[in-house]
Amino acid sequence: MRLRLMSACAVPAMIMALAAPAWAQEVQDAATTSDAEPQQQSSGYDSNEIVVTAQGRAQVLADVPLAVSAISAETLQQSGATDIRALNQVAPSLLVSSTGSEANGSARIRGIGTVGDNPGLESSVAVFIDGVYRSRSGIGLNELGEIDRIEVLRGPQGTLGGRNASAGLINIVSKAPSPTFGAGGEVTYGNYDHLRVSGYVNAPLGDTLAARVDGVYVKRDGFYQDVTNDQDINNRNRYFIRGQLMFEPSSDLSIRLIGDYTKRDEECCAATYVSNQMNEYIGGLNDPAQNNIVRVLQALGQPAAAFTEGYSRDVYITPGRSYSGTTKDWGASLQIDYNIGGAKLTSITGYRDYLSDQGSDTDYSFVDILYRAADGNSARHFKTFSQELRLQGTAFNEKLDWLIGGYYANEDLQVTDNLRFGNQYGRFATCRLVSGGGLSPLYSPTSAGCLAVRPAATFGAASPLIYAAIDRLDGINNRGSTLDTYNQNSRNWAVFTHNIVHMAKGLDLTLGLRYTNERKKFDATFGNDNVACTQNQASLLPLRGVATLTAVVDGILGLSCQGNATAELNGVSINDERNEDEFTGTAVLSYKPTEDLLVYASYSRGYKAGGFNLDRSALKAPILPFGGQAGAQALVGNLQFDPETVNAFELGLKYSTGPFSLNIAAFRQEFKNFQLNTFNGTVFLVQNVNGCSANLNGGDRDQSKFPTGTSYNAAAGTTGSCGADDVTYGVRAQGVELEASLVPHRDIRVGMGLTYAQTKYRDQLVGTAAGGPLDQALRKLPGDNLSNAPEIVATASFAWTPDIGGSGLSGLLYFDTRLTDDYNTGSDLFPQKEQDSYAIFNGRIGIRGPEQRWALEFWAQNIFNENYSQVAFNSPFQEGAASTPFTDPQYPGGRQIFSAYLAEPRTYGVTLRSRF
Repeated sequence: MRLRLMSACAVPAMIMALAAPAWAQEVQDAATTSDAEPQQQSSGYDSNEIVVTAQGRAQVLADVPLAVSAISAETLQQSGATDIRALNQVAPSLLVSSTGSEANGSARIRGIGTVGDNPGLESSVAVFIDGVYRSRSGIGLNELGEIDRIEVLRGPQGTLGGRNASAGLINIVSKAPSPTFGAGGEVTYGNYDHLRVSGYVNAPLGDTLAARVDGVYVKRDGFYQDVTNDQDINNRNRYFIRGQLMFEPSSDLSIRLIGDYTKRDEECCAATYVSNQMNEYIGGLNDPAQNNIVRVLQALGQPAAAFTEGYSRDVYITPGRSYSGTTKDWGASLQIDYNIGGAKLTSITGYRDYLSDQGSDTDYSFVDILYRAADGNSARHFKTFSQELRLQGTAFNEKLDWLIGGYYANEDLQVTDNLRFGNQYGRFATCRLVSGGGLSPLYSPTSAGCLAVRPAATFGAASPLIYAAIDRLDGINNRGSTLDTYNQNSRNWAVFTHNIVHMAKGLDLTLGLRYTNERKKFDATFGNDNVACTQNQASLLPLRGVATLTAVVDGILGLSCQGNATAELNGVSINDERNEDEFTGTAVLSYKPTEDLLVYASYSRGYKAGGFNLDRSALKAPILPFGGQAGAQALVGNLQFDPETVNAFELGLKYSTGPFSLNIAAFRQEFKNFQLNTFNGTVFLVQNVNGCSANLNGGDRDQSKFPTGTSYNAAAGTTGSCGADDVTYGVRAQGVELEASLVPHRDIRVGMGLTYAQTKYRDQLVGTAAGGPLDQALRKLPGDNLSNAPEIVATASFAWTPDIGGSGLSGLLYFDTRLTDDYNTGSDLFPQKEQDSYAIFNGRIGIRGPEQRWALEFWAQNIFNENYSQVAFNSPFQEGAASTPFTDPQYPGGRQIFSAYLAEPRTYGVTLRSRF
């Protein structure tokens, strides 16, 4: 709760100011985005200058009219960060989380991001590593090796190179080869049998050539315990290697070649049921006396303890099912920087190949309802070629810093899926049907069709057809997708310019413009062996018109064709294409009244491409047939979603003098066609979200707050729409960010960061730019905060590195913390997915040898073992009936139960490091 958060904030305030955006090491010079020289420690403690390349030029951070956090190699090492998820501790406006697979990681800045489960959606927060765009932000969850620095740019990006980003950008710069020989390594051992070994060798190969090799190996037990199979889940087993060559034949030319390879062979990611101990709004959802779906699960073998485990991290996986997955990520890049007299030409050529396949016990329960086999047929494969060219220089006696450039990328994405019903799906489906409606007196989980008896009077003359359909449903086991294949080719090119006009002393005008052309081609082929769906459609559809039979007919057909798993799609192929053209840009007016103070005002327009939902959910309603091939092709347009655009405004102040720096930014961002990905318990929905200036009179929202108890507005499909002329932005993010750092002594560093952001949906929402209604799965959105968007986040860090006598030894005392306000973890904002405020503390203490040639450090992450959920979601297919009274009025409809991906518990260990 908010009171708990504010109480927690008092702790670091007593230590030394609040929070902390990490400091970057003081530097004397930096080159381009991905070829910065090794940073050198300043000789005096009163210097607090940070050099970044956020504008494509080496600039002192205090002179950059842009909201950017810079994290140095020293900070990354002290905080224990090995991938971008750990940046949460040192960048308050950033939140990185992962869900069903570590390939599904999602980054958010100022509360804006993209749920990573659907690979058809690009990331609102772009990730670049050594100048090369990574297709989805989750790819950055790999090991990174030794890093020079990371820059987190907040707000729309796009006029400096690479891909557009509507919410922000994470720029990761690895250590480059240097002309001096060096080598080093470290060994870490911790709880959960955690072993991490890393090292590097840097060697000059003559006067103009240098090479560097970095490697990492990690192995760790999982922090979930599978009770039924006596094994651990969410383990680590991965390695990474990167090789580089730097060729500098003259001061005007440098060529950097990088190649890297990562492999992961791990079991991830399990989930546990959300219990009353985790969320007060669960109420009676997990009570078998109130929820028929819980009774069914327990009757089929689900231990009752599973619904109350909470944060114990005990899970119950179906025997024979697995979360095993393999990820291979490799690629190469070539960067050429050439001074051609009055201008500098930069070329970055990149190729990436990313393949991740993942098995899963997809229902996250002991009962065998749904699974993906760990056989390589449930995978996502990205092959991406990119080329960027930039030319920059000065003109008019250095009154103008100009930059022009172009970008081209061609990406092939293939997604394969083999989602199938399990060995118990048929019995689960029939018992779910029988136990929750008018048939409930006949419920018998050990009888054929889950029916104790079959009285003919129940359905009159239709009884034989109804009972035959129930028997077919009872027999749907090991059916579903044989192999679905989605192919998407994305071709993107852009031209851009970014120019700084020095109008007067201290007064600058920055103007940037970008034109982007995007074309996507899509095709898909489906394979399925679930014949019960089509058979039941043929026999029962004529009965839907009988009022007394409609509910039971729809129930049988819905369960027979659950998730559109129907033989009607077997052999069906579809294809589509979309094209986009978009202008984006930025304008910034900045002024330095003194050398120590910068103020600025900016406007930016951002863009993220539209695309295709790589889930067949939009192709048909599960109850009705649609004519096979022709029907699917006619509906393929429903898989498309429109591009996301944003208008962003920012006012900023940066003050830097001696040992103290302070950055303040006030921002407002308005998103139109916001791309939202939601799992509704059966399928993934991709919905554009827009606002409506007209009053929809509740047609777009949940009505459960009214005394009638209606769970939602059933007529919203018609009443929740408005005219196209009334459509406006649907999401607004506004707030203030504060970052500060203090170096009161050369051995002491304190940082500070505080973000207050209201990232909310408009009060009146529609789902398309033409004013079409919002999907009713999203009826809780209007007027509420976005998911994973806490209003208040504060970070803090403190480092003390005192000399120990005159021995040359030094000590290390370091801690950081992140304090996070309440927020909802689910895209649909159901209250059962709320996460209370929490605080995470990390610490490190050690001793270091002369010139830090060696170090011994003891560390702990999440010191106080804070329990919280990364993401809560609708347990797949596990929604019960709503026909009986229910004691929890907070639930917005049905008897859906919920699961959650938990954050990591406390970890601790020791690290031995050496360099020479």
